[in-house]
Amino acid sequence: MYKLNRIDSGVCAADGFYADGIHAGLKANDALDMAFIYSDTLCEIASTFTTNKMAAAPIKHFKKKGDFKTNFLVINSRNANAMTGSKGVSDIDEILSSIEIEGLVNPVMSSTGVIGVRIPKEKIIAGTTKFDITKREPVNASKAIMTTDSFSKTIAFEVVLEDGSKFHIGAMAKGAGMINPAMATMLCFITTDADVSKKKMQKILDKTVKTTFNAASVDGDTSTNDTVMLFANKKSGVYNKEAFKEALHEIMLFLAKEMVRDGEGATKLVTYNVTGAKNDKEAEKVAKALSDSLLVKTALYGEDPNWGRIASTVGASGVTCKEETLKVSFNDLCVYDKGEIFFNKEMEVEAAAIMKLPAFTISCDLGVGKGCFTAYGCDLGYEYVKINADYRT
Repeated sequence: MYKLNRIDSGVCAADGFYADGIHAGLKANDALDMAFIYSDTLCEIASTFTTNKMAAAPIKHFKKKGDFKTNFLVINSRNANAMTGSKGVSDIDEILSSIEIEGLVNPVMSSTGVIGVRIPKEKIIAGTTKFDITKREPVNASKAIMTTDSFSKTIAFEVVLEDGSKFHIGAMAKGAGMINPAMATMLCFITTDADVSKKKMQKILDKTVKTTFNAASVDGDTSTNDTVMLFANKKSGVYNKEAFKEALHEIMLFLAKEMVRDGEGATKLVTYNVTGAKNDKEAEKVAKALSDSLLVKTALYGEDPNWGRIASTVGASGVTCKEETLKVSFNDLCVYDKGEIFFNKEMEVEAAAIMKLPAFTISCDLGVGKGCFTAYGCDLGYEYVKINADYRT
């Protein structure tokens, strides 16, 4: 047995980790725009990145390093350093080699922001001189990596095992737009003092991302910079596989939902629970089609319980399904069941009330098998268009 205790320390929850955010002049009005994460002990790293073929320079730079350990990560917002070619990778080498902090080993970099613009090396190099690696300011760090996010996203757990021994795991993330279920447009950095190997971490991370970040959608676009990094410095000397798996899943699911809840202009977090599919793969296809559908998203924004759009999207997904076996519900309110329409004026009022909630579930039972998958999405309204029309300016 084990217990997960929620704590407030974010990426600084684990022993030996430090973080802070500073203003380097990338954003206006003295806003925080650069962050670091530092460990006083070398870390193993597990990672997963965007499926976009135009991967940004920081991802190329990271992959070029091969198998390595590190104790330092620098992150900038406002500029993605994407579509900048080999010069973008060289810029990272110059930035990292210019950091005047003793004891850094194989430092790495991550970026988020506008695509197609060379990174402002001078400002970033100058910004690194403001880093104080003795600071534990996880909220500042999480604010510094925000782009169109309206709030910072952090979470941490103390994991207590049956014998009283414990380890910690914490994280911060950013993401609000350009989010698609091929790993949401996002940066996520997770730190732990669990005594876990890179091989074990990577296997658990790869599996967990499928039902968390890869199940989240805001607008159907996959970014060039999507990144999840998991750092383990092993300082606790403690590890339990099941406890670690659950803690990591809880952290990543929470952050995935926070990204969807913070979707650009979004007013609702919607869970799409698909069951009864031919297999899990087909259930996933339906759930992601629903979370990605512009017609469904706009109906959500208008608080219109148009269950016909739900049924149509299920059918258009191309999976095995038929109207004689389909069941559609809003929360526990069943509006359609195996060919029988329950939706009348009274039920429409009930369904509309559900859709006014800030979070609710749309369930679809296909009735043809045992496959299941859950995805997460939001509505789409005027504010999304406004934000993205003005994004560069």
